[in-house]
Amino acid sequence: QVQLVESGGGLVQPGGSLRLSCVASGFSFNEYAMSWYRQAPGKEVELVATIIRAGGMTNHAGSVKGRFAMSRDNAKSTIYLQMNNLKPEDTAVYLCNAVGPVPETTNDYWGQGTQVTVSS
Repeated sequence: QVQLVESGGGLVQPGGSLRLSCVASGFSFNEYAMSWYRQAPGKEVELVATIIRAGGMTNHAGSVKGRFAMSRDNAKSTIYLQMNNLKPEDTAVYLCNAVGPVPETTNDYWGQGTQVTVSS
């Protein structure tokens, strides 16, 4: 059974930091491109960051460059999103996504999401 379980969300003040985690199971994690997406209330889902393979290039959306950093640990089947200098516009449900096995896109898995709220 495929599972993507996010954690680490919460309420934080502007300028604060959070670290999100997503633990994967039920598929060959090493063979999948992993991404973080987010969806703010009333808005479409937005791609935040992607890592194709461990040690590979990480692509971050322009809105989070210099503030967010995505990483992956294949040994733990886990991805992370370190979020610094958070802004109210970062408020959203953050979702973990797996696509693969690369380079194919046969399978597309999603987690349930974790809420991040940035407010004073």
